[in-house]
Amino acid sequence: MKVSVKNETPEEKFKRIAETRANAILDKLRLLGNCANKHVYRYDDKDVEKIFLVIRKQLKATRAKFDTRRTSRFKL
Repeated sequence: MKVSVKNETPEEKFKRIAETRANAILDKLRLLGNCANKHVYRYDDKDVEKIFLVIRKQLKATRAKFDTRRTSRFKL
């Protein structure tokens, strides 16, 4: 579903889209938490570590995109 708002500033567009996407991620994390129910699911600590390792890696990579202080250019 595309929502286009005429005369929307880049700041307003960022807030609208980022809020929607962040809330979707938080909802999915809550759903993932439901998998912790050992009466319904079977898993071990290795499984849990794999899940959270990949989540941490992606979170770090995504956060880096927002860090304007970082530079990928070589300097001596």
